[in-house]
Amino acid sequence: MIATSKASLIALMIAGSTMLAPIAVAQEASPSHISAARKALTATKATDSFDSILLTTSNNLKKNLTSNNPNLAEKITEIVDEEAIALAARRGDLEQEAARLFANAFSEDELKTIATFFASEAGQKYLGNTPILARELGKAARVWASGVARDLNAKVGPRISEAAKTE
Repeated sequence: MIATSKASLIALMIAGSTMLAPIAVAQEASPSHISAARKALTATKATDSFDSILLTTSNNLKKNLTSNNPNLAEKITEIVDEEAIALAARRGDLEQEAARLFANAFSEDELKTIATFFASEAGQKYLGNTPILARELGKAARVWASGVARDLNAKVGPRISEAAKTE
């Protein structure tokens, strides 16, 4: 469930960011532009988190169906697994949509630059450290916000009290 929510959030973030980005390309990207977008997707691992959607969804379905029909647990697992495998090919549709979104957000040259950077040692290091950095930056922002709130309150409170006396 968490993986599905995370994947959905990432998909919404990608979609939202492309709506806000200046779109300098036509609605239909060329095959080479889509190819560059796919390479950028692969290099940035932008859609890797989506790999667990089908597995998570099928496992949740198996749990729900089995809880209502425990005597059919084996058959439920068999049927859900067969149907999930049949749906696995649709993962390509998501990759195609992601490539289209990237192609709409970035020029072909920009996508090539992105792919080159993220395929480099520095790019791989960036990808590896991003989750840790995001967590640590979040902590730093919370500490900073707490300090700002404390200091703002300390400065404003006495001034408001003083202003209230003169009213």
